[in-house]
Amino acid sequence: MTTVSKLKSKMGSLVLVTTGAGLFFAGFNLIKGKDKFYDDFLMPIARKVPPETSHRLAVLGCKYKLFNGSGKEDPHILSTPFFNTHLKNPIGIAAGFDKQGEAIQGLDKIGFGFVEIGSVTPEAQPGNPTPRVFRLNSDQAIINRYGFNSEGHQAVFERLNELRKDNTFKGILGINLGKNKTSPSALDDYVKGVNTFGPIADYLVINVSSPNTPGLRDLQGKQDLENLLTGVVEARNKLPTNNCVPIFVKIAPDLTKKDIEDISSVVLKKNCKIDGLIVSNTTIDKSQVSDQELAKEAGGLSGAPLKSKSTQLIAQMYAQTKGKIPIIGVGGVFNGQDAFEKIEAGASCVQLYTAFIFYGPPIVTKIKNELAEILNEQGYKSVSEVVGKNYKKYLSK
Repeated sequence: MTTVSKLKSKMGSLVLVTTGAGLFFAGFNLIKGKDKFYDDFLMPIARKVPPETSHRLAVLGCKYKLFNGSGKEDPHILSTPFFNTHLKNPIGIAAGFDKQGEAIQGLDKIGFGFVEIGSVTPEAQPGNPTPRVFRLNSDQAIINRYGFNSEGHQAVFERLNELRKDNTFKGILGINLGKNKTSPSALDDYVKGVNTFGPIADYLVINVSSPNTPGLRDLQGKQDLENLLTGVVEARNKLPTNNCVPIFVKIAPDLTKKDIEDISSVVLKKNCKIDGLIVSNTTIDKSQVSDQELAKEAGGLSGAPLKSKSTQLIAQMYAQTKGKIPIIGVGGVFNGQDAFEKIEAGASCVQLYTAFIFYGPPIVTKIKNELAEILNEQGYKSVSEVVGKNYKKYLSK
């Protein structure tokens, strides 16, 4: 063998060894869920990848269960009532991350207390043209205008039905329903969703608050909302008695005082009384964004700039409904204190989206541990004791 051939052989061996060592290092740290690995290595790389590609890779990582949680049981103090069952903790993944219901078991494995998928539309649709996702690193925020890109009811139902048949997923599953962009009847679309997914969901969400489907937010108007929810509740009540699935409505943060009063009055009416609210969706208010060029992009803003707005709306809805309607709080939850404030304002549990995108799986364990520590330090024995405890503090923030 010539000197050149020997050198090539040695270089090839070195590449193989180095690659193998790198993969072993990455795999070990993924399995162990090492915070430093995510903070110093994986997430900085992810932020170099185009946002929608990064999102897709994150879903695939969860789908194939590449990520782990802490491996420890959640602190008992985080156990939270949820209708006829209990959540192991009050931290869920919001709709919009796993749109097609591909990654449910992987998200549960990471440590979320409940998983919400969607939005799912009756017919498959591609959503808006790309690019449609924009990362605002300095603001810890995302602008998206996906526009309900969905594989449709049938494909998602088959996937979820297989999951239920396997009986390997024991967690709480929420299914967020949307309408098709060109559908002539929003009511028909949502009723189809109730009939399709009611038998396999732990709760359903009527999403009337995405800013990325023309006319959707108009359904939050008093009369339109009453008509819609009357039909949805009627359809739910016609399901078999053992499938009386709770119905949530997801509302926008960009509401006037009159809007809040109207929505509160509608959701408490007997003929259209729903079981819960999700507060809130993304905002179209980008006044707090530091990158004013990106702020010009159409779409909804999520993340840290939404935190105060969503917490204030939680308090307002809690006050208006006198605490009679359970609330899932979402918008800008990045640490245990953020979660605690939303619960104090009136949320029974909270959801993440943007924080998960920015910091990866370790953020879930971090928030749970911080929340448990706050509860213990302040002398609470459960999350339930905190719900709405200081809602007045957040009414004018």
